[in-house]
Formats: sequence, structure tokens, C-alpha cells
Amino acid sequence: MAVLGLLPGLFSRTLPSLFWALWLTAASALCLCAPVFARLEARLPLGDRRRCLALIVAVAAPMGLFGFGAARWGPYPGAPNWEMTLHVYVFIALVAVAALGGRFASVATAIAAAWIGASLAGASVASLPLPLGGAAFTLFLIYRHSRRTVEDGELWAAHEHEQQRAGQLLNEYEESGYGWFWETDRRGMIAYVSPHIARLLGKKLEGQSFTSLFEIEGQGRESERTLAFHLSTRSSFEELSVRVATQEQDERWWSITGRPIMDKFNNFMGFRGFGIDLTEAHKSQQHVTQLARFDALTGLANRFQMSEWFEKILGAPRVESRACAVFLLDLDRFKKVNDTMGHPAGDALLRQVAERLTGTVQELGRVGRLGGDEFQVVLPGHHSRDALSRLAGRIVDNLSQPYSIENARVVIGASVGIALCPDDGITSEALIRNADLALYAAKGGGRGRHHFYDRDLHSDAKERRRLEEDLREAVATGSLELHYQPQVRTTTERITGFEALLRWKHSRHGYIPPSKFVPIAEEAGLMAQIGEWALGKACSDLAGWPKDVRVAVNVSPMQFANPALPQIVANAVAAAGVEPSRIELEITESVFLGEEKLTEAMFAALKGIGVRLALDDFGTGYSALGYLKQAPFDKIKIDQSFVRSATVEGNRHGAIISSIVSLAEALGMETTAEGIETLDELDLIRLLRCSHVQGYIYAKPLTSEAVGRRLAEGLIAVARGPRSARAVRQTMLRKVMLEHGDQFYDGTIRNISQTGAMIEGLWNVPVDTEFTVHLGDGLVMSATARWCKDDRMGVQFAWPLDIDANGAVLFTSPRSKPQPGQQQAALRRMA
Repeated sequence: MAVLGLLPGLFSRTLPSLFWALWLTAASALCLCAPVFARLEARLPLGDRRRCLALIVAVAAPMGLFGFGAARWGPYPGAPNWEMTLHVYVFIALVAVAALGGRFASVATAIAAAWIGASLAGASVASLPLPLGGAAFTLFLIYRHSRRTVEDGELWAAHEHEQQRAGQLLNEYEESGYGWFWETDRRGMIAYVSPHIARLLGKKLEGQSFTSLFEIEGQGRESERTLAFHLSTRSSFEELSVRVATQEQDERWWSITGRPIMDKFNNFMGFRGFGIDLTEAHKSQQHVTQLARFDALTGLANRFQMSEWFEKILGAPRVESRACAVFLLDLDRFKKVNDTMGHPAGDALLRQVAERLTGTVQELGRVGRLGGDEFQVVLPGHHSRDALSRLAGRIVDNLSQPYSIENARVVIGASVGIALCPDDGITSEALIRNADLALYAAKGGGRGRHHFYDRDLHSDAKERRRLEEDLREAVATGSLELHYQPQVRTTTERITGFEALLRWKHSRHGYIPPSKFVPIAEEAGLMAQIGEWALGKACSDLAGWPKDVRVAVNVSPMQFANPALPQIVANAVAAAGVEPSRIELEITESVFLGEEKLTEAMFAALKGIGVRLALDDFGTGYSALGYLKQAPFDKIKIDQSFVRSATVEGNRHGAIISSIVSLAEALGMETTAEGIETLDELDLIRLLRCSHVQGYIYAKPLTSEAVGRRLAEGLIAVARGPRSARAVRQTMLRKVMLEHGDQFYDGTIRNISQTGAMIEGLWNVPVDTEFTVHLGDGLVMSATARWCKDDRMGVQFAWPLDIDANGAVLFTSPRSKPQPGQQQAALRRMA
């Protein structure tokens, strides 16, 4: 359209032609600017829109003024010089373009060039090259302007697209739940928060206090690092971990970052920041902490946390606050459960042990698992030895109750070693070491008991280490021995076989009882090697005995769990050249705790060799009648614990033996009663129809050479021994109160059995004097003095007591207690 403005001026120099040329050029310029302004106006900032509008006005106004002057004054004489006026107009337009240049310089130049070219063409047709050049230059500038306009539009479109994409990304980030944005006003009230946070908390948040979103109290942080501190001091903070105040049961944690907002006058306007969800990271950290400080199997405190807590007690600022007691516990017979039933069953057993132990100790102290079957109990504060002894007794009793593991009945025990601070040490190392020594003493005393530390245990520990070293040497050099105890048929008193019993003759100490060195061998891992040697040695000795004599060899649960056991037995039998039926393997009930299919396969393999099988110590461990149905036993051995005191009136052991014998006869099995030492016991066993007898009543265990000499004399055995036996006595030191009439006396029990006791403290007591003995815990017993010498007397109880291996009275008939005043006076005298 700018080109059309040139045409009138090319053919005429008249004023109308010039007038129309100018206005047509102005219209063309306006038409050119209008779409540009319409396209860019909506996208431009306010200042740029004003500049664009001013440019159009600055260009159009001079054109309108020039056209108006030419039309108004051109026809009259004395009119101004239009050529000069044109130059002035051009100068004014160029100044306006220069002043308004910058971003819209190309638009201004194109407009100015359009009307300049048209004006020049209309002012002087003789100067034809000038209007042609102006036209060409105008077309060029219009092209450049159009291209620049398109480029500017593309740039603005790209900028708008980036803005939209950034907004979408921020929205998606907010909606993901991992991050969110927030803003507060100067009062700390929420001005903005990401929408999903409001949905998460289930309430409207605008206008609420920002701190109400979190549980500020209980964070365990110093005050200067809390959120409230930063908000009150208007200071920036980064990655502050806070717990969300939500109604959900699960905890939710956020990490928030914020900075204060200031206006241009440095006035505080509020806070602005963002938050990140830390819930999963916090759970992971808690899990790591759980693994680092707690036992994964039982949930108890682990060794690290127990040591940390122990050190905290011992490091207390006040000396009196450092008093405490430490228990070390070790489970008895746990290894057999692991070996026979497998580790999953052992793990299940440990979890039940942890529950019982925690329930027993309760709030008195903290319980932890050190590893394996070792547990620790730390009791802060001062405790009397009597109170600790009672607690240890409850622990042993509770842990010794039967467990149900994989539908099997499992019975284990526990031993406890106790050390006190400051009596037995003031450092954790010393206390743990001394409690460990006390634990070994408890286990060495028969297990299932507790023991306090004393200084003599150090020498005992050294002696045990020396014994272990000597035992290893004895096994390596073949210095162990087998002794044999006869097994006699009750009806004919004929020797039918011998049981091989392990013996160790020490170079310095002589014969060491098996009860002392066998636990050492088990802990040292020597029993498998010893068991294989004993089987080979027994078969070798059996080769020199009469053909109708058998030998019985004990097989440990560890040996039974070895898949190579049938091959070991077959090799021993073949090497000795004896009949397999002359070998009798004695197996305890603990082997039934293993995998049932593996147990059945082992029994089948052993019976396939042709050896006999005997169930040893029946009734003392994991007894169940189903075992007798599952396994092809040839004999049941009745443990000597049933034989002892079976002849005492009122004892039920005789009835138990009779039931076992009847069951064995119904299943076609033989029975052997162990531990027969008196003629009364032998008569009772015969009366109860037990098929075989084994015990001191016929012979003590013999060496292999003595067995040869004994068999040369014949197979008939003769019973020799006392008619009855004195009840087994337990040595102890226990305060008691004796009541005679209206008088109460202090006494000390020196030893005790089921039928009587020796009491110290009363002088010159007449024989047959009757007393009521208060044993403690509400247990009383009527007793009669049978002898007295100086301050000691022997008393006979009115009825048998039920006592355990530690001498603890389990049951007696109750009797009315003394009057409160009398009892208190007696207790004061005892104290």
C-alpha cells in the first residue's frame, strides 16, 4: 500500500495530487502498524505498549499536519516553500524515530521511509531516481520489518511456552507429594500452600498458623534449631526435619526450607519456601537404627545397646547411682534343639525365650540378647543378694517350662551368672568377665541353677582352660578309656551285655568324672570325634567276648544328625568282625526334635545294618508315646531318677516304672532299670517286671581287662549291697526357724534330703523332740529330732519332701504360720 502512495506524485505536481499522496502514504503506514500492534500488544509489557503507541502517533501526527498545511495554504499566494517545509518535516520525523528507537526502530524506520518516499515523489517529479530509490528502500525495509515481526512473534511464543511448561512442572511437582511450596504473611499465617497438602491434612490451611502444621514439641532438638526459633527471629533455615501434625496412625516427616520476604523498603512481609517429604527416608533411618541397636530375631536390645546402657549406669556422676547387678544367661540343651530340629526351630525357641525372660524381669531392668543362646539382664540400683537370688530362680524356672515348637514339646534349661557393682567390679569389662565366670560355675554345678561371683572362680576358670587343653591332648593321643557296666537279666541274673562308659584318667588328677569333662568336650566341639572313637573301641573289645554278650554304646544327637553315621557304624562293625545284632546303640529322645523324614530315614538305615536300638533316659526329656510308635526300638532304658526313692512310702516313682514296663511289654520291647544300688530297689524292680537291671548292686564299671576276667568266671551275677539307701542329701546353708510349743528358735540347715536334715544352732536337744520347721515362703514341715551332738542335730521329716537338684523345696504340706508378733520376733533374731 505504501507503493500506491507513490503513483499520484509520479504524474502530477499539483497540490491535490500531493495531498492524496501524503494521506494515502499515512493510511498505508497505519495499516502496516495496526496488525503489528494488535499482535504484540497483548504480549508486551505495559511500557512497551506505550512506546509502540507513541511511535504511531509521532509518525502519523506530522504527516497529518503537513497534509493539512499543504491543503490549507497551497492555493494562495505567499504560500510557504513546500520543498523547504518537506525537508523540515523529514528532519522532525527522523528525530522522532531516533528518540523512539530501540526495540521498535525497524517499525519506525519502515513507516518513515514510506511517507518520505511518497512525499519526495510528490514534491519533485524531475527527481525521478530519488522517488524510485525511496520506493525500493521502502520495500526493503517493509520486508525486513515483516521478517523481524515474525521472529519477534516466534520468540514471544517460545517464551510463553517455556512459561507454561515451567508452570506445569511446578504443578506436577506439587501434586507428586514429594515436594510442596508455602508462603506466610508477616503474622506467620499461611498465605499459600500447595493444594495437596490441604487435602493430605484434611482441612483448610489458609489463615492458619504455619507452625500448626507440625508437632514442634518433642523433636529432641535444641531450641535455637527449632522451627519456632527461626520464624520468630525471621532468619533463613534449610532442611529442618519436622513431624507432621496429622491424624494418621503412621508418622509423617517433612524437611522444610524457608527464607524471609522483604519489600523494596526492607520491610518484613512473611516467609516463603518449600518442603520435601522425608517419611520414607525417616522410616529407612529408623530401620537402620533398629538393626544397629536391636536384635533382629527377638527384638531385644543387642550387645551394642546393652553395653551403651551399661556404661551409662557405670558413668553416672554420683557414686551411689552406679550400683547395679548384671545377669548373664546361657540356655542349657539349646544346641541339641538346633542340631536335631534345625535353625528355624531354634529361632522360634529363642523368640519364646525372649518373651518369657522379658515378662519375668519386667520393669526391674533391661533385657538384651548378646548372640546365639546368650542373654544379658542389667538391673540398676542396689539389690540384696536374696532378692537377686529369687529373681534368678524365677528366671530359671520360667525358662525351664516346656515349649511348643513345630507341634513338638521341647524342654530346655537355663544357667545364670550374677555379678554386682561395686562389689565385683566397677568397670563393664570386669563385671561382664566376673558374671561370665559365675555362669561357668553355675553350668559346672549341674546347670539349671544360678551362681554369684566370688574370687575363687578365677582359679576355677584357669583350671577349666587347662582341662580343655589336656582333654584335646588326650583325644589326640588316644588317652581316653572305655569302662563297661554289666546289664543283668532280672529273672536269671545272667549277664547279657555291657554298657560302654567314657572315662578319662588325667595324668595329675586321676579319673575325672564325666559330668565334669563331657560338658567341656561338648563346648570344645570334641564329642563327634570322641563318639566315633568310642564306637570303634567298643566293637573291638566286643570281638573278644562270648557270642551271646552285647555291648551298648551311647550316640549323641550330633552324631545321630550326621548322615554318615550308618557308614561309620558299618565300618566299625566290619573292622571288628562282629555280628551287627550284638551292637546296641543308645539314643536319647532329643533326636526326635529333628526333621521327621530324616529321623525315620536314619532309623531305617541303622536297622538295615542290623544293630539294635535302645531309647535312653526315657521320661526325662521330650517324652511322647508317639516316639515309641515311630522308631523301631528294641529296648527302653528307665532313667535312674525314677529308681531313686521309688522304695520310699508315698513316692509315685514306682507307679511310673510300672507304667513304662507295661507299655514296653505291649510293644514287644525290653526294659532296663538304671542306677540300682540297694537290695530293696532290686526287689521292687523285679516285682515291677523290669527285664534287665544295671547298677552298683551287681558291679561298678569295669575296664576292658577286668571284663575279660569277669567273663572268664561265668555270666552269672550276684547282687551285693545294702538293704536300703540313705536319701540323697544336698549340702546347703539356709536360715530356718524352728517352733517348739510357744518358743521360736533360729537354726541353719547344713544339708537336707527328702526324709530329713541336719540343723545347726540348738544345743543339747533331747531325742524325739518334735519341731515345726519353717522353711520360708509359707512352707512348713513337722520334724522329730533323732540325734544331737553339741549344737547340731539330725531331724526326720514327717513326710518326704519334694526338692530339686539345688536343694530348693518344691512342695510340702502347708501348716498354719506362727502369729505375726512371734514371727517378727523370730525373724529379728534370725537377722
